Amino acid sequence: MTISKRSLMKAGLAAAWLPLFTRQGFAGDWTTIEAEARGQTVYFNAWAGSETINAYIAWVGQQVKARYAITLEHVKVSDTTEVVRRVRDEVKVGTAKGSADLVWINGENFRAMKADRLLFGPFASDLPNFKYVDVEGKPTTLFDFAESTEGLESPWGMAQLTFFGDGTKISDPPKSMEGLVAFAAANAGRVSYPAPPDFHGTTFVKQALLETIDDQGLLQMSAIKDIFVGESGPMFALLDRLHPHLWREGKQFPQSQAQVKQMLADGELLMALTFNPNEPANLVASGELPATTIAWQHADGTIGNTHFVAIPINSQAAAAAQVVANFLLSPEAQGRKADLKTWGDPTVLAMDKLSGDEAKFFSGGDVAGSVADPAPAIPEPHGSWVPLIEAAWLERYGA
Repeated sequence: MTISKRSLMKAGLAAAWLPLFTRQGFAGDWTTIEAEARGQTVYFNAWAGSETINAYIAWVGQQVKARYAITLEHVKVSDTTEVVRRVRDEVKVGTAKGSADLVWINGENFRAMKADRLLFGPFASDLPNFKYVDVEGKPTTLFDFAESTEGLESPWGMAQLTFFGDGTKISDPPKSMEGLVAFAAANAGRVSYPAPPDFHGTTFVKQALLETIDDQGLLQMSAIKDIFVGESGPMFALLDRLHPHLWREGKQFPQSQAQVKQMLADGELLMALTFNPNEPANLVASGELPATTIAWQHADGTIGNTHFVAIPINSQAAAAAQVVANFLLSPEAQGRKADLKTWGDPTVLAMDKLSGDEAKFFSGGDVAGSVADPAPAIPEPHGSWVPLIEAAWLERYGA
């Protein structure tokens, strides 16, 4: 089920890390970069829809100020495409000192900035803390929605499709799409998922495609409509069998993941889904779900991805942006971010690469609502598959 490195190479994705752009502002050795970074201000353009995340970024700002004399300004954005458009416009008119120095990014936004040569680097593999990154066990730290990062963005956190519900009501959680069909049939009206183009709903459908397509390697290449039409037949056959057993017989779908979560909390549904494996444990800790909550992933793996930080090519503080990106990869910062009481965002680091003292930053241990048996993270399909999937789903089921 998992996609091996050989499969990625066969799909033409294992490109060498060749510098696509000039290292503008690259200062040489790390000591020199840290010296240049002192006194610089980094305008970190990052999504601001969560007070928990905002508080974490504020903590990062305090740390880099105290340790490296760097000022971190959180430029709060609601949609990263706004940042991409702004940087593109600045570069087009020749603005040498841009308004963004670090961007929280992944997926289509990264692909757009890479294609338009809007990114500084490559820099990621030169960061001292990159040595801790789990590039072997988490290949999505090197491939962003099937696009090779080529060192143009530094991994920050992990995400993976995860399901959860009350363990007192689910004795044997379904560990595959076929298992989910049987589970839904046995619990009519108690299962559902958000309607695409909601991100979680689209991810659910992508998982169904992943589990039914004959050649998973196709999903790592640019989509061709005729191929999609031919290869998606088994997926729609599975959904056709699943939908009659869903909430409201699959004739109506929740509009968001938040609605599905609320329906679970209200007892209307038996299970919900998330793209943060730690979210169920967070919901237990906050009292929103009972301590009997369990979380699971499909046995052969579920879709996962990595979110990153990148430096625009016209950054006016590229040295300091690299220092901040390096701090974000430190065991201390990654451990704090993974802590359920702080954020609960899964780490990109490999625990076996950490010393004993470094590993202490991670609390470890199972807590109520955590995934008991984590499954492999399977890389996202190439971004070009998404509009085809969403359009076909809406045409077939949207009415």
